[in-house]
Amino acid sequence: MVGANLKSETMKLMEKRSGIEAEMNAIIEQLCQPGGPGLSGNLVDSEGFPRADIEIPVVRAQRHRLAELKNDHQEITEKINVNIQVLHSAKLTSTPKESGVEMNQNASVVNVGASVSLQNLALRDSHGANDVDMISGVPFAMVDEIADASPAAEDGLQLGDQIVKFGNVKAGDNLLQRLASESQVNQGHPILVTIMRQGALLNLSVTPRTWQGRGLLGCHFRIM
Repeated sequence: MVGANLKSETMKLMEKRSGIEAEMNAIIEQLCQPGGPGLSGNLVDSEGFPRADIEIPVVRAQRHRLAELKNDHQEITEKINVNIQVLHSAKLTSTPKESGVEMNQNASVVNVGASVSLQNLALRDSHGANDVDMISGVPFAMVDEIADASPAAEDGLQLGDQIVKFGNVKAGDNLLQRLASESQVNQGHPILVTIMRQGALLNLSVTPRTWQGRGLLGCHFRIM
């Protein structure tokens, strides 16, 4: 019961973190729109005068709010990491949820695995490609179960990872069927997977494959 309560608390923290990330992305999108000041661009022109093309008080308020959200995000992430370590050490297991998808070889469920080829695209205080990556990272599913010694665990997928893209699958309709099809069609072949982890976008090379346990990857996805 304690483990179940801890997992429930962790999932609520993850949902709260997702809300913070959504607000951060909205602010970033506003600051980084064409002609905007970016996350840390100058608010004065080349002659040292306040820029007339932007509302400086609004920009300052947005940047201040973004800094607050970053701090909140870090605090929640630290709590999540502690809970996840406890859950992993306890080796908790649970049955698949109706709102999720457990990737196996059946059409109704899909088990996922991944070979690690990580590229950290963490949010930074500059206006550039990383800002665009952060804006475009809209997760549609979350990893809430990973079996020990499974392909997913061995290849680097972690509890709490939020799926932004799984091969050709992005947010949309019929996600369960599309995830299942993507995994089955690419069995034995790498799939590019983009995830959100602790506020950063990461790229994984995922290879669905058979192993001693259920499915092709041994993890469970909860649709967000």
